[in-house]
Amino acid sequence: MPASTPTPAAALSNGALIRRLLGLTWRYRLGCIKVLTIQLILLTMGLAGLSLTGVGIDFIRHQVTGAPVGGSGVLFGLFHLSALPPEWTPMKVIALLAGIILVLALCRALLNYAYLISINILLQQQLVVDLRAVIYDKLQQLSFRFFDANSTGSIITRVTGDVQSVRMFLDQVLFQSVIMLVSLTVYLVYMVSLSPRLTLACLATTPVLALMSLWFSKKIQPAYAQNRTLVENMVQLLAESVQGIAVTKGFGREAENRQQFTTANRAVYQQQLGIFWSVSLFSPAVGILTRINMVVLLAYGGRLVMEGKLPLGAGLFVFAGLLEQFSGQVNNIAGVVNSVQQSLIGARRVFEVMDAPVEVRSAPDAMPCPKLKGAVRFERVEFSYSGIDPVLRDINLDVQPGQCVAILGATGAGKSVFMSLIPRFYDVTAGRLLVDGIDVRHLHLDDLRRNIGLVFQESFLFSNTVAANIAFGHPDATPAQIEKAARIAAAHDFIMELPKGYATVLGESGNTLSGGQRQRLAIARAVLLEPPILLLDDPTAAIDSETEHEIFEALDRAIAGRTTFIVAHRLSTLRRADFIIVMENGRIVQRGTHEELMRLPGPYRHVASLQLVDGRELEHLGKGGPS
Repeated sequence: MPASTPTPAAALSNGALIRRLLGLTWRYRLGCIKVLTIQLILLTMGLAGLSLTGVGIDFIRHQVTGAPVGGSGVLFGLFHLSALPPEWTPMKVIALLAGIILVLALCRALLNYAYLISINILLQQQLVVDLRAVIYDKLQQLSFRFFDANSTGSIITRVTGDVQSVRMFLDQVLFQSVIMLVSLTVYLVYMVSLSPRLTLACLATTPVLALMSLWFSKKIQPAYAQNRTLVENMVQLLAESVQGIAVTKGFGREAENRQQFTTANRAVYQQQLGIFWSVSLFSPAVGILTRINMVVLLAYGGRLVMEGKLPLGAGLFVFAGLLEQFSGQVNNIAGVVNSVQQSLIGARRVFEVMDAPVEVRSAPDAMPCPKLKGAVRFERVEFSYSGIDPVLRDINLDVQPGQCVAILGATGAGKSVFMSLIPRFYDVTAGRLLVDGIDVRHLHLDDLRRNIGLVFQESFLFSNTVAANIAFGHPDATPAQIEKAARIAAAHDFIMELPKGYATVLGESGNTLSGGQRQRLAIARAVLLEPPILLLDDPTAAIDSETEHEIFEALDRAIAGRTTFIVAHRLSTLRRADFIIVMENGRIVQRGTHEELMRLPGPYRHVASLQLVDGRELEHLGKGGPS
């Protein structure tokens, strides 16, 4: 593999994946530094409040028993009550300490608010939005091969749920790990400054806790991977159920669909329940170990206080607070480990999209082609999805500008793939495809596609106005241009019968229109571009004979002067072409005009004979009987 080729995300180790996530985080380093700085200030203020509380306890004890007032560790050893004016009364000293503690609490509340705002802006408004935009942009660049290999549910899950996994890494893994590391270091140094022996005794269980966390991390990872798969399957089932609701109701399968979704939903629940049980058992185990520390503190620390080796407030009380905070951060290890596994699994799936090769793109030296003439030539073209079994074989075809080519073939013959090669939805795997004598791989991709009008077998319309759907490929089109295209496609009359005419907002996929109406809007969308090349993939399949007649009378004007490829099965359509090619198993097995092919035994005459009423019409359309 060349050195410049990135390692696919699916093959990355967890360590490599973490490094990549850190690289992504580096783009938002200023925001990260701001958030971490706020956390460090909050940590410092928390320790300040704890230390001053310890000093206050010792001061009160001094006033009651005469015991000396101790320092307060490395952080507040500089603060000593002896520095206060000697004429201050005890109540004034206590009021000062209480006032400082209150001010610190108020400042911490304000900083916590600033932290929540900052981290929300950084993660939800910047990272998540930016990452979704990057993934969506990448999806627009990928060839049909990617969408053939990945289900709609999988793609939707990656753009929505899996992107949140990257956010989780930054928030619940990176930030928490840095904060945890800094906090544990500060707490440890502070506790050692108070009593090295007490610190060692209280933290003796920490290595055991670290080993438990590592073991749990490896154990739980496969469960999170399985959970992603089950959620993806559930989303896919939901998407298919919504898209196929008409079929479901038509066949009375609502109850079966409910059962399928219930089963998929229950599988997610049961699997997540297993994860929750594991996490729920791990967290208390960690908690037990940290509670042992407090037992040691009371036993050994209490003895040091009674022996006068440790102050009660600035010593034992502060140490207890530090140990509690230390234990809390250690308890967070379970949460961080849990988040690491979830975020890595989701991030891997996000990077799989980002790393997917853009198989079809403009070459660096691509030639601009603002307006093509429309000559199309196939030279020994082959195509294969896998690189092993060709779908198209030895395709040779020369189409002059303005010619209309009809394509006939059974399902799976390769007609749609043949059409898809012209706008480079896929690239040929052997041979060449030339437009105006230039290999399409040497033309600028956007320019090439703007010179091609497309009408697919199943028309897709967006949830937008009729005018916006027609002008989808030409957003700057004037109302007059849109209406002209609609008239050519025999769509103007039914559009004007809609509640708001061209301003009528269509439902999802145009489901408020009939199949024929949707197809006519798709034809208008293609005609509006005034392209030199038209690709019509069986555009009249969902249209009745009367509407077909109206459309083709209009399309005769649109096709005139344009190179047109039309997949068709009806004789009324096939006979309009300048010549016809018949495809079988990815090969062109016949070519010629309708009259020529009707004189020859073969698949074309056989298909044509099935559509004819009687032998007299067969004789009228072409000499000779059926093969």
